[in-house]
Amino acid sequence: MPLGKQELLAAYRKMVTIREFEERLHVEVASGDIAGFCHLYSGQEAVAVGVTSHLDDDDYIASTHRGHGHCIAKGCDVIGMMKEIFGRRDGLCGGKGGSMHIADMSKGMLGANAIVGGGPPIAVGAAIATQLQGRGKVTASFTGDGGSNQGTVFEAMNLAVVLQLPTVFIFENNGYGEHTGADYAVGSADIASRAAGFGMAAEKVDGCDYFAVYEAAGRAVTRARQGGGPSAIECTTTRYFGHFEGDPQRYRAKGEVEQHRRAMNCLANFRQRVNAEDWLAPDQLDAVETEVRSLIDRAVSEARAAPAPALDDLCTDVYVSY
Repeated sequence: MPLGKQELLAAYRKMVTIREFEERLHVEVASGDIAGFCHLYSGQEAVAVGVTSHLDDDDYIASTHRGHGHCIAKGCDVIGMMKEIFGRRDGLCGGKGGSMHIADMSKGMLGANAIVGGGPPIAVGAAIATQLQGRGKVTASFTGDGGSNQGTVFEAMNLAVVLQLPTVFIFENNGYGEHTGADYAVGSADIASRAAGFGMAAEKVDGCDYFAVYEAAGRAVTRARQGGGPSAIECTTTRYFGHFEGDPQRYRAKGEVEQHRRAMNCLANFRQRVNAEDWLAPDQLDAVETEVRSLIDRAVSEARAAPAPALDDLCTDVYVSY
C-alpha cells in the first residue's frame, strides 16, 4: 500500500471536494450571482492532490486562473473560498480577489493568477527565498499546456536550473490552451521533453491516475528537498467544462466531453484501484462523498448569506508595509 488508510481517505476527500466544489459552481455561476470569470478544474483533481500530498503548509505553490483545485488541495478553507468567489467581506481575500485571485499565505498558497504563465516566475522567487534561508522547503508551480509556451516559463525554468532551486514545475496538459489544441500549439513532442532540455529531470505521467502523479511528485519533491535542484512533471489530463464558464466549446468534437467523463475520471480510477487492492471499502468512500456534499451545501448557503465588503474597504489592502 503506497499510503496508509487515513492518507488515502484524505486524498480522496480532497479530490471529491474539488469535484463537488466545481460542479456546484457550474450551477451557481449560471444564476448570475457570481461576478467575473470563473474557470473550473473538474477532471484535473488527481494532479493537484497528487502533488500537494507531499507538501506541508510551509511549502509554497503558485497557481493559475484555474486555481480552485490547487487551493483546496493545499488546504485552503472551502467556506472561505466560496465566500471569496461570491465576493463576500469574510472571504479568504476579503471578497476582492474573486475566483482568479484566491491566495492564502497561511497555507503556502501564493495565489491563483490570471496571467498565463505567471506562476513559475513567482515560484522561482519563493524558491530563491527559501534556499537563502536554508529552510529545506519546496515550491511547486502549476501551469497549463498553453502557459507552457510562455517566455516567462522558459526563463523561470532556466534560472531554476542555474541556481539549482528547490522547485517543481507541474504542467497540466488538459489538451487545450483556451481554445487551441495542445497538439497544434506545443511545437515539441511533449512538454516534459522540452523542460528536460533546460537541464532538469522531467517525466510525463497520466494525470487521471492519482497514484502515478503521487509517485512522480514524490520523486521530484524529494529531489528538491535534498538539494538536487528542480524537476518538471507533465500530467496528461482533461477538463470537463469550457475554458471559462459560458464557453460554448465549439472547438471540441461532438461527444468528447461525455467520453472523457467516462474514460478519464480520476475519482473512478481511484475507487477502482483502492477497491481492487482492498485498501478501502466502498462504504468508506461513499461516506466521504456524503460528508463533502454537505460541506459544499453549507459553503454556498453561508456565502449567499455573508455580507459584501463595506465602502470603507475600498482603499484597504492596496499597499503592504514590510
